[in-house]
Amino acid sequence: MEYRPLGRTGLNVSVVSFGAWAIGGTWGEVDDQESLAALHRALDRGVNFFDTADVYGDGRSERLLARLRRERPDERFIVATKAGRRLSPHVAAGYTEENLTAFVERSLRNLEVEALDLVQLHCPPTDVYYMPEVFDTLGQLVKYGKIRYYGVSVERVEEALKAIEYPGVQSVQIIYNIFRQRPADLFFAEAKRREVGVLARLPLSSGLLAGKMSPQTAFAADDHRSFNREGAAFDRGETFSGVDYALGLTIVEELRQLVPEGVSMAAWALRWILMEDAVTCVIPGAKRPAQVDDNMNAAYLPPLPLETMAKIREIYDRQLKPLVHQRW
Repeated sequence: MEYRPLGRTGLNVSVVSFGAWAIGGTWGEVDDQESLAALHRALDRGVNFFDTADVYGDGRSERLLARLRRERPDERFIVATKAGRRLSPHVAAGYTEENLTAFVERSLRNLEVEALDLVQLHCPPTDVYYMPEVFDTLGQLVKYGKIRYYGVSVERVEEALKAIEYPGVQSVQIIYNIFRQRPADLFFAEAKRREVGVLARLPLSSGLLAGKMSPQTAFAADDHRSFNREGAAFDRGETFSGVDYALGLTIVEELRQLVPEGVSMAAWALRWILMEDAVTCVIPGAKRPAQVDDNMNAAYLPPLPLETMAKIREIYDRQLKPLVHQRW
């Protein structure tokens, strides 16, 4: 496993890490024993960074990670969580010292720790990035020993650029995958200049880039891929990167021709992301050990040939760039 620096924290994290949204139960039915088996398998494969949030299964994902720590007491690993999405309504005015402190205290209980490794604002409204008092509160929580470091999870490149103007921000979690390449055009150079960690979220575009879906694929009623395609529950870009499902399937078939024989499309798509040295890690989800293994294989693939990289970019420019640049 390769490890890369996480901002200016002094921490080094596995380039393929573990996104714990799915095991919270927002991607259809999950079984906690199977989820724990996946978490254990991740540790076995060299993962040392797990990304969760207080709203993933209303704390279920955080509590599973606490159980993992109890079951693997000799393993040292980093858990990043998020705060803010518990607000209802989810508005900028809710990002107060009182609310953020309460969210942090709840995550401390769920994760059974005295200090949170990394707390990220959870895709807050854009106005929050222009409220320095919010970032002052995070700084105070560091001072009080409640959190060690803080960062942000964003929807848009412009939000990421604004966030890293705050000197305490150590990391930015942003959607970056073959379907969403704009961060490389506008954000990564500045993140590198400021030594900010970049966590590539939704790296497989809600599973679409794993290459296993078809027009006949059915999703459970409680799976966001069923109910949030148009942003009915939260930002549209969270589901399939905001790309129309049918168009996404068409592009996947074009990309499939570039995948070497014997390599899974999921591992190949993750390896494409890791070609960008500004990226600290990818955080694909997994509900089963076999999915963990497939994700981990990306860390051991050779670099993609330059001609393959060029062809991927050509497909993106032709099929997607005008669409995703309209909003993200």
